[in-house]
Amino acid sequence: VQLQASGGGLVQAGDSLRLSCSTSGNTFSTYAMGWFRQAPGKEREFVGAISASGGMIKYADSVKGRFTISRDNARSSVYMQMNSLKPEDTAIYYCAAKASGSIRWVSSFQNEYNKWGQGTEVTVSS
Repeated sequence: VQLQASGGGLVQAGDSLRLSCSTSGNTFSTYAMGWFRQAPGKEREFVGAISASGGMIKYADSVKGRFTISRDNARSSVYMQMNSLKPEDTAIYYCAAKASGSIRWVSSFQNEYNKWGQGTEVTVSS
């Protein structure tokens, strides 16, 4: 599966953005999907993840209540709605995938994911 993230941009604090990650192939429904981000000068960190079925979702504490992950298996896409954006959300956002043997598997560990997209940049000004 190949991943293509999009939807980033320059916004002001308090604004919203919706990131999308589209995939190729016809096995998307078997993949758990994760979102990670890397801010300038920092290591890449977990943002959120959704299981293959969509029934299990995890978020980093820093985004809980502000970000919402969803997926549309018919469109082979995963989305992340980001509300109440803060300057500290500024980063390059990456989507990642892992073929999962369980429809409920989800992980916050980036080394669990073996497919990565190219990233989309989000800049939040104060």
